[in-house]
Amino acid sequence: EVQLVESGGGLVQAGGSLRLSCTLSGDAFDDYNIGWFRQAPGKEREGVSCITSSDGRTYYADSVKGRFTASSDNAKNTVYLQMNSLKPEDTAVYYCAAEQGQISLTWTYEERYDYWGQGTQVTVSS
Repeated sequence: EVQLVESGGGLVQAGGSLRLSCTLSGDAFDDYNIGWFRQAPGKEREGVSCITSSDGRTYYADSVKGRFTASSDNAKNTVYLQMNSLKPEDTAVYYCAAEQGQISLTWTYEERYDYWGQGTQVTVSS
């Protein structure tokens, strides 16, 4: 069974940085596209970023473009989300999710993803 474990969340001041990690186990890491989602209190979950397994292509929500960077380390079965210039509005629980298939502009569709991590809290203070 595929399992995803996130880590790296925490409390940071506005303007600071955090790096989230998402490690996949239970299947071939190379077969999965990994998406990052977040859910702030009182808001719906939204797509933040996605990195494809086939060619490492990345997608980002407009709200994080230029500040967040997704990358992968296949040797460690891990995807990272480097978050710079953090803002209070980035405060949320961040989830990684995995799916198999051809992904493009539909990367934000939650129903595409078969496996989800437990989430990690990111809090940005002003």
